[in-house]
Amino acid sequence: MGSPVATQLRPTDAPVASIAPSASEASIELYWLPLGAGGWFVRLNGRIWEAIHARRGRRRPLDLYHTALVVRVPEGRFVVENCWPIPDADGPARGVLVEGPVASRRLGRWRVFRYEVRCWPDGVIADADEAVGSPVPLSDDPLVARRLLELVRSLPSPVWGRDELGTGEMWNSNSVIAWLLARAGLPTDAIPPPAGGRAPGWQAGLAVAHRSPAMMGAASSKADQAEGHDAHTAAIEAGGSPAASAPAG
Repeated sequence: MGSPVATQLRPTDAPVASIAPSASEASIELYWLPLGAGGWFVRLNGRIWEAIHARRGRRRPLDLYHTALVVRVPEGRFVVENCWPIPDADGPARGVLVEGPVASRRLGRWRVFRYEVRCWPDGVIADADEAVGSPVPLSDDPLVARRLLELVRSLPSPVWGRDELGTGEMWNSNSVIAWLLARAGLPTDAIPPPAGGRAPGWQAGLAVAHRSPAMMGAASSKADQAEGHDAHTAAIEAGGSPAASAPAG
C-alpha cells in the first residue's frame, strides 16, 4: 500500500479544518445521481439511448443513474467522481488523479475527448441535490475508506463509452465507482440502484475489478494493438506515414 492519504491526496496549500476530526470519524457514502440532472441535452439523449436498449431487450425503459462517492477519513473529506467533459486544464484544483480517452484513444489527445477521475478534498458533487435515495452509507471503517482513496490512483483508464476490456458492457462513471468499491472489499452485490432504475457500466467495473493484474495487462496490450492497427490503416489509406498519424503520448 502506498503512502498515507494525508500526504498523498491533500495539496500542501489546502485549507486546514478548524476542528480536526477524531480517529473514529470515517465513512463511505454512495450517491445515485439521475443521468442528465441539471442538463436537458444529456437527459434527452440518455432517454433515447435507454429506449433503444429497452426495445432490443424486450423490456420497459428504466431511469438511468450515474454514481459518485463521498469519503471521509480523519484527514478530511473527499469527493470521488468520474467527470466528462473536463471543464478546464486546472485538474489539480479538483483533485484529478486519473484521465482517460472518450470514444477513441486517438481523440483523447484533445481535452474535450478526455474524462477525469477526481479525488477532490472538500469537493462538491454538482447535482447532489437531485440524488435519489442518497446518500447510501457503505462503511464507517477508516481502513476501508483509506484503502479506497489510495486505489483511485490505480484505476484502469480504458476508453469511456466503449467495451475495450471485453466485459460485455461499456466503461463509464459507474464502472469507476463499482471498481473502487469492489477492490476496497465492499459487498457490491448488495448495492442496487433506486427502484425502477439501472446503472449502465456498473457490471463492467465489477468484472474488471475481479481480474488479475496479468489479465488486465493482456487486455490493455490488445486494446493498444487495435488502436495502433487502426492508425496504421488510416495512414496507409491517406497515403501518409503511419508514425505521423499515431496519437501523441
